[in-house]
Amino acid sequence: MKTLRLILGDQLNSEHSWFKEKNEKVTYCMFELRQETDYVHHHIQKIVGFFLAMRTFRDTLISRGHAVIYFELDHPNNSQSLTDNIHNLIETHRFELFEYLLPDEFRLNKQLEGFVKQLYIKTSAVDSEHFLTHRFELRDFFKGKKSLLMESFYRYMRKKHQILMNQGNPEGGKWNYDKSNQKKWKNQTLIPPQKLFSKNVTHLVNLIQEADIRTIGEIPRNEFSFPVTRQEALIQLEYFCDKLLIHFGDLQDAMHTEEHMLYHSGLSFALNLKLISPHEVINKVEEYYSANSDKIHISQVEGFIRQIIGWREYMRGVYWKEMPAYEKLNKLNNTHSLPDFYWSGKTRMTCLKTSISSSLKNAYAHHIQRLMITGNFALLTQTNPDEVDQWYLGIYLDAIQWVQLPNTRGMSQWADGGTVATKPYVSSASYIHKMGNYCTHCAYDHKKRTGDNACPFNSLYWNFLDEKKEYFKNNPRMSMMLNLLSKIPAEELTQIKQRASMIIENPDAF
Repeated sequence: MKTLRLILGDQLNSEHSWFKEKNEKVTYCMFELRQETDYVHHHIQKIVGFFLAMRTFRDTLISRGHAVIYFELDHPNNSQSLTDNIHNLIETHRFELFEYLLPDEFRLNKQLEGFVKQLYIKTSAVDSEHFLTHRFELRDFFKGKKSLLMESFYRYMRKKHQILMNQGNPEGGKWNYDKSNQKKWKNQTLIPPQKLFSKNVTHLVNLIQEADIRTIGEIPRNEFSFPVTRQEALIQLEYFCDKLLIHFGDLQDAMHTEEHMLYHSGLSFALNLKLISPHEVINKVEEYYSANSDKIHISQVEGFIRQIIGWREYMRGVYWKEMPAYEKLNKLNNTHSLPDFYWSGKTRMTCLKTSISSSLKNAYAHHIQRLMITGNFALLTQTNPDEVDQWYLGIYLDAIQWVQLPNTRGMSQWADGGTVATKPYVSSASYIHKMGNYCTHCAYDHKKRTGDNACPFNSLYWNFLDEKKEYFKNNPRMSMMLNLLSKIPAEELTQIKQRASMIIENPDAF
């Protein structure tokens, strides 16, 4: 049967069973689309990275003997609509069967489900063969339970897949070494240089500019440095294990003005495009630990694997359980606008200036910069989560909605009312000072709560607790902070709230 198969830009899994053998009756289609470049303002490196990876994947399929129809952005037959392109190909080439890999974004899943209902030919959808869970496994796991506790799901995943397990018990005797994963980097260890796969992408930058696609950020020297092929991703994984894993766990939450990667793997983009699978990453890390257990502590390994089978699989499960209502949740009724400096990095607050400027330059920030710097400030200034979502989805190379949305709207902004996080991830300057060197040369004093040179995070933090105390009065994890709030003298609290109000009304002045 003459078959057309669709491959989306984040479905570049060359190990998928589709590609095990050639079939002359099968043609694959891939499209670079304005539909996808324009639904949010993306970082220039994100669009370039997707197009580069897609084109390379196309070439790989062709080299293996597969038939591929690929519409580049400026192809004359490119309607810029996913379903219009598919429909036109079916009509032109008289395909008898249309197949697609299940999308990971609700938006695309809905679009394709609606489209195939209107087709007169046979259709089928198959699994992407990437994740360790099926779409609704988390929903089924928590059925009948009151909360979606990540730790419970994480332990279930460890047992199910026999990851870091020893005769039914967790390797090392503990399930979670999170308390060992919160150290500050103090230049004690020399960080190996970031692994780069630099490729000149001037042709893609020109294509995007000529098409007048609105982008954010920059792409220094028109070079793209993250892995865009399976081989590069495997090299990056090997490099991470050999050079970075040994300190990852200890320092995964650390922040520094001169280091944007520290000991992080640099694999998130490759993983989210499915160039490699979480199975491969976990297996490689476990193999490395087994061969080097005398040199590397279990806490380094567990801390990394928790990110993969804990948070990554967990967030996907939450996404598919809670959508589509989830993307509209705003349980704290936050309505303020995102400050302009999120698009420029122009602020005197060193932590925000560093994190945002680095994000604009690199299309990347690690999870603590995203959660406890940019996300923390957005929540403390009570920003509309719609605006926060749009920013995170656009600025980060690895941001695809299934992973971005529950991380942002749930964990970061607590807009889901506690579905993901049992308490909001907010802090004053004390945590920022504890985990990095941002406060050392900042214009503001991290110890002060009031006064012109007091760190904005301090007044914003206590103001947030006061403003939202009704939401948290029955939350046992917030009781200590609310108790401390109640002990602040009335006059000082008034001054704190006045300063917080000034910051919220005009954040770009700080």
